[in-house]
Amino acid sequence: MATVLITGANRGLGLEFCRQYAEQGWHVIACSRNPDDAFDLNNLAGHLNIQLETLDVSAFDQIDALSQKLANQAIDVLINNAGVYTDHNSNGFGHLDYQAWTKSLLINTQAPVKMAEAFLAQLKTGDKKLIVNISSLMGSMADNSGGGSIFYRSSKAALNAAMKSLSIDLKNQSVGVLIFHPGWVKTDMGGPNALIDAEQSVSGMRNVITNFSLDQSGNFVRYDGTPMPW
Repeated sequence: MATVLITGANRGLGLEFCRQYAEQGWHVIACSRNPDDAFDLNNLAGHLNIQLETLDVSAFDQIDALSQKLANQAIDVLINNAGVYTDHNSNGFGHLDYQAWTKSLLINTQAPVKMAEAFLAQLKTGDKKLIVNISSLMGSMADNSGGGSIFYRSSKAALNAAMKSLSIDLKNQSVGVLIFHPGWVKTDMGGPNALIDAEQSVSGMRNVITNFSLDQSGNFVRYDGTPMPW
């Protein structure tokens, strides 16, 4: 049975990834900071093959502890979905909140790299051997015509750069890396005016993941597989 590990699994895209993969017969390891309080995730886990794990990705000791707990578990796909948006009108340029910026970089950039590092051994024993990262159009420097959102933009651009490097560094170990813009999605982060729903976004990304080959490693793509500008 194929296994997927998903961070930020309690809502939005993470929850939808859990639903779709579990319904397709995968073993889903769903990670969230407070799984006991995640009503929708617990409801899914009540009738699907979903293993709930407590994980705050900003706490690297928790990542290491979970890796040790799952030391003998092969993982086919690791989905780095957990993320934060800490930009607000009150902390824009001129009165930047550097602590909030550091939090963005920790969770959006460093934590996915740490996850890849901590779970590399489990990925190498899986069949798919794929690290998936939920980035954003806002991480594209070529596409930035609106400015603002310095914390989020820089953290996602840094994620893209780090994962591009990992795709090169891990290719000789047959471990692949994908970087997604999931679209503007109707989630708590995307808001009600977004263009697509989570089901459409995740279904598209799952299709790209299913058809992934190692020569695509390091690609930055939209949820439908079309290329994104860096």
